[in-house]
Amino acid sequence: MPHPLDPDFGATAADYAAHRAGFPASFYARLAERGIGAPGQRVVDLGTGTGTLARGFALRGCRVIGIDPKEAMLAQARRLDEAAGVAVTYRCGTAEETGLPAASADVVTAGQCWHWFDRGRAAREVARLLDPRGHLVIAHFDWLPLRGNVAEATERLIAAHNPAWTMGGGHGLHPEWLPELGNARFGDLASFSFDETVAYTPEGWRGRIRASAGVGASLPPPAVAAFDAELAALLARGFPGAMIEVPHRVFVVLGTPPSREP
Repeated sequence: MPHPLDPDFGATAADYAAHRAGFPASFYARLAERGIGAPGQRVVDLGTGTGTLARGFALRGCRVIGIDPKEAMLAQARRLDEAAGVAVTYRCGTAEETGLPAASADVVTAGQCWHWFDRGRAAREVARLLDPRGHLVIAHFDWLPLRGNVAEATERLIAAHNPAWTMGGGHGLHPEWLPELGNARFGDLASFSFDETVAYTPEGWRGRIRASAGVGASLPPPAVAAFDAELAALLARGFPGAMIEVPHRVFVVLGTPPSREP
């Protein structure tokens, strides 16, 4: 059984594709204001999963390569791309060793995944991949477990079923990436954040949680089914209705690659 700190998202590929919300349009708009994600730019999306970020940039005219170690996730990404009418090139690989040529990207992105990498090695690979005028984009889109809301109640249930899971109680901010990138000699470091509300059906929220590190990516199928049944009961009891409003926070770190001069 995978550990919550080393989850197997390939086991959740179907739920991940169906239920994990991609970054909102406002995320791409704010990057565009900074010249990131313009038509024709070469984007490499690390830890691409089902391609939500890769597809978002491709829809805006970028030439995108998505990298992920799980072929099951890439299969879902290709299916979703076909439905969206976009073309992304996918490769099975890791953020630490992409196998791509040096200086072949204008933008390297990592959405909802930088914390899973060997970050020192990943930073060196990003520095190798980026054109000297390029940008690294580390992005998060996290639910916010506020007092009394559905995310807080759900996190309590995850912890009850999976005590090894320790990722609850987050605030959607990840400033720790800034000093790490500074130590790796990335420049022009900046960050921004903003909040968005995502509406889920009860079934959609259950699918979203099944696709999370603490449930479908680390529990065996019978335990996932038991958790899901309890979550369904919790939603019916405590959060009835056709839609559930869940607050989320977008957090982004930007950087430029280290100088290649000696």
